Amino acid sequence: MKVLVGITGASGVVYGVRLVNVLREKKIKTFCVVSRNAEKIMKLEIGENIECYREDEIEAPFSSGSFGIDAMAIVPCSMKTLAAIACGYANNLITRSADVVLKERKKLIVVPRETPLHTIHLENMLRLSKAGAIILPAMPAFYHRPKKIDDLIDFVVGKILDVLGIENNLYERWGMK
Repeated sequence: MKVLVGITGASGVVYGVRLVNVLREKKIKTFCVVSRNAEKIMKLEIGENIECYREDEIEAPFSSGSFGIDAMAIVPCSMKTLAAIACGYANNLITRSADVVLKERKKLIVVPRETPLHTIHLENMLRLSKAGAIILPAMPAFYHRPKKIDDLIDFVVGKILDVLGIENNLYERWGMK
C-alpha cells in the first residue's frame, strides 16, 4: 500500500505528523507533502518540521496517476485547500495530488480543522463528498476517557487509519471496556 499524507496550513498539524509517523512505523510506503503555511504552523505548534516534499515540488512521482498512490489523507486540511480541491484548482502539489487521487477513484480523506463552519465550507465539503472524498473532521471522542492530549490525537489518527483499512490500537473502541 502507498499512502500520501498532505499537511496544510491549518491548526492541528500534529495530526498529520502523527499519521505520517504511525504509517512509517507500520512499514507502509508513506509519502508526505507540506504546504508553506503548514511549515510555519509546525514551528509554532510543535517546534519542528518533518521530512516531506514541499508544495512546489510538482515533479514528485505521486503528482501523476500512473504512479499508483492507493490513498491520500490531507491532515489537517485548510479551508483554502478544501476549496481548491472542490473546484478542481490544482495549483500546487497537494491539490494536484488530491485531484489525481479523485480522478483515479482512489481513497481521499480530508480532515478539516476549522470551526465554526459557514455555508461555503459546508458546500465545498459536500462537493468533495459527492466526488468520492471522505470528510473526517478532527473531532475526538471522549468515551475512551482520554487522559492526555496524545490520547485525543491518537483517536483522530486511529479513525483515519480505520478508513484506510489499516489495523491499529491507537484508541479504545466503543464497548471494549
